[in-house]
Amino acid sequence: MPRISPVDWKTLVKVFTLHGCEYRRKEGSHHVLWCPGAKRAVVIPEYDEVGVEIIKNNMRTACLSRERYFDLLKQA
Repeated sequence: MPRISPVDWKTLVKVFTLHGCEYRRKEGSHHVLWCPGAKRAVVIPEYDEVGVEIIKNNMRTACLSRERYFDLLKQA
């Protein structure tokens, strides 16, 4: 399994939308998505390279496995 590496915010929004998250709003430079069954919102900052820790935290929030993340990343 490859390592999770930083990606741009547009790609992350596509990945989480493909996973089933609903785009709710934009607050400043942060995009807020809501995933069914999640306890809190997924927040993606508008960075050219979103860090690995932010990606992992959002994956944990959205109950997104590594395997599914890499499958969706290929589609995005």
